Amino acid sequence: MSTPAYILSRVAQSVFALFCIITITFFLVRLAPGGPFDDDRAVSEHTRAQMDAYYGLDKPLPLQYVKYLGNYIRGDLGPSFGNKGYTVNEVIAQSWPVSVTIGLVGLAIALGIGIPIGVFAAARPNSKTDYLLMSIATLGICLPTFVIGPLLAAFLGLKLGWFDVFGWENSSAWMLASLTLGLYYAAYIARLTRGSMLEQLSHDYVRTARAKGVSPNATLFKHAFRGGITPVVAYLGPALAGLIAGSFVVESIFGLPGLGQHFIKAAKNRDYTLILGTVSVFATLILAMNLLVDIVQTWLDPRRKISS
Repeated sequence: MSTPAYILSRVAQSVFALFCIITITFFLVRLAPGGPFDDDRAVSEHTRAQMDAYYGLDKPLPLQYVKYLGNYIRGDLGPSFGNKGYTVNEVIAQSWPVSVTIGLVGLAIALGIGIPIGVFAAARPNSKTDYLLMSIATLGICLPTFVIGPLLAAFLGLKLGWFDVFGWENSSAWMLASLTLGLYYAAYIARLTRGSMLEQLSHDYVRTARAKGVSPNATLFKHAFRGGITPVVAYLGPALAGLIAGSFVVESIFGLPGLGQHFIKAAKNRDYTLILGTVSVFATLILAMNLLVDIVQTWLDPRRKISS
């Protein structure tokens, strides 16, 4: 399969996956108990019927679904039931930069810490340094973000005063939130990098390079690193999904006005359109990241597009 055909195939799969996610989410939220106006207990039945008619909730479910898909294709995510006077597009536009900033900076921290540690440990297998670094990585995997976050806030924020621990405007709390997420995933990346690099260093072509007198650093970075980094690239898609999902918890810890806060409130209040809009935006980002990962993997290992 040629590279353009491979990429088009991946794009088509991503579009189909997004369609399935939107469809499943639409019917799940509509079939769940309760409705967006159940908390308005002072509203009469006649007024509630008028509200349902205004938002199109009085139409048959299949018709609502077709209408939503049509609006979605045009980029209209509809009004937010829980944020009166705001559309879902406006709510997402206001809060989306917070979640994206936290997630992407956290991913950069995870890669910047995890890859060097993994390579350094692989270059010294079964040494005291290797055991120490991997023990720390294992400890990082065992500690969830809702434990790491308060610990970092207490030590780096309250004790040392290096970071603010709450808020977004003119605050460094978002950096502390990114560090919380980044440290957690750096542990996974470090172990993954070490294992992959050790596998590459055991191959015949690496032993041949050493026999020809190639320096250890050149052997490590010029010959083994490209193949050793491939599993890490493959992990970036799930890692980004975890970073975005993890930001929901971290945003609550550090009081950040990200999209996670709106999603939690939307789920509680049965804000159908905001739930759908949030899920579709996150799904689009994750699918786009997975597509980018596939393209990078194809560049690193051209055999992928032939076997796919």
